[in-house]
Amino acid sequence: MTAASSPGRTRSAGRTRAGGEAVAGVVRRRADGATVACLFAVVLLIVPARLVFRYLPLSLTPANVISLIAALCWLFAQFTTTLGMAKGRNPVRTALFAHITATIATYGVATYGYLPSDELNLADHALVLIVAVVGLALLVCDGVRDANRLDFLLKCVVTAGAIVAVIGGFQFVLDLDLTRFLRLPILEYTSADAFVLERSDLRRVAATTGHPIEFGVVCAMLLPIAAHYGFQARERAEPALRWWACTALIAMGLMFSVSRSAMLGLVGVGVVLLLGWPARRRLQAIAVTGGFLVAVWLLVPGLLSTFYGLFANLGADDSIRYRTHDYAVAADQIARHPWLGRGLATWYAPKHQVFDNQYILSAVETGLIGVIVIVAMFLTAAYAALRARHLSADPATRDLGLSLAAALTVPLIGMATFDLFSFATVTGVTFLLIGASGALLRAVHGPGQVAQGRGPTVEVMR
Repeated sequence: MTAASSPGRTRSAGRTRAGGEAVAGVVRRRADGATVACLFAVVLLIVPARLVFRYLPLSLTPANVISLIAALCWLFAQFTTTLGMAKGRNPVRTALFAHITATIATYGVATYGYLPSDELNLADHALVLIVAVVGLALLVCDGVRDANRLDFLLKCVVTAGAIVAVIGGFQFVLDLDLTRFLRLPILEYTSADAFVLERSDLRRVAATTGHPIEFGVVCAMLLPIAAHYGFQARERAEPALRWWACTALIAMGLMFSVSRSAMLGLVGVGVVLLLGWPARRRLQAIAVTGGFLVAVWLLVPGLLSTFYGLFANLGADDSIRYRTHDYAVAADQIARHPWLGRGLATWYAPKHQVFDNQYILSAVETGLIGVIVIVAMFLTAAYAALRARHLSADPATRDLGLSLAAALTVPLIGMATFDLFSFATVTGVTFLLIGASGALLRAVHGPGQVAQGRGPTVEVMR
């Protein structure tokens, strides 16, 4: 027996479309792409980014290993019709295929000739990581069976993001680094870099990520998703406090990063949401934002003035000059290898000059084709989310499509301000949201593209 909670979304009272069974008050549901992706998200966000497994030939984090397993799960499921994996076309899936194809072409051209051993090792490592995150995105796109499972995944991501924000809050307010308690005996740090830096007499915190910029950008990406569940809970007359608490914590984490990139990403999010929200919600959001800024001004003196200084003194900012002084070097390298680049991950510090701009770095390493494919992948994912919004009559689905599109503007902006793909946490979250956009479009199209059958089950208490 299936009960519809709203158009396009179903809740299980007994057997569900996704294959759940109710037995003595327990919903027995088969594990799917959302199950694996939730595990990935929790490990990615909560385990410190610089912790890798000891004794492995490649520096792999726990999240890297899970994403490789996800890629294998997606591949093996393509050979069956009984595991609930979608088989039909999807624009996000096509964009991911184009990205991995361009990456392999770059790798092939770079390794066809001579590469120094250090650059070859880094190229091998980077190819493995790209396969892993693309495989994870494909698993989310094709393996999240319906809108309820997509909600489950994104709620898990938001909750983990709120936990990370709490860790960042302890670092900022109390100068207490909780990440030192998260190290396991089988893991080791790849570097001794601190999780807390300084800017204008304020702490800049990274929480569990690799750098404060990364922490701020991740928070900016998760903020519209968290706000979506806050608004939808209220509109469904469900408890909303937990999601507004997550939203507030993630917003505070963004502020604690003291990151210009995060603020620029937040502006992009705001533009997309304000264009798509109804007038009443726009006014509510503006009022809440004003109240939040007043609270920050009262509770953390000097924080808002520091953010103001980041943008008011752009011409005299050393970090801005550092980001722009290397254009001539980049132009020379791009001219030597214009189409497929000199090789993925072969341009690295301290051997080469640092490019704090992912577009420039990608143009050098993967060529103009690589840059075009990356931008097209982001735009395609945003299109899929907005297409789902257009096709669905369900207000929750429409709002989620807008929120995902807003979240995906953050990495597009962030790539212009720092080398985004050099940081594992923001890269993992980015590809997870790309896959989620494809999954949302599949959910709107209905279950016809998903082959159902038997598979492993998990038990969920009702």
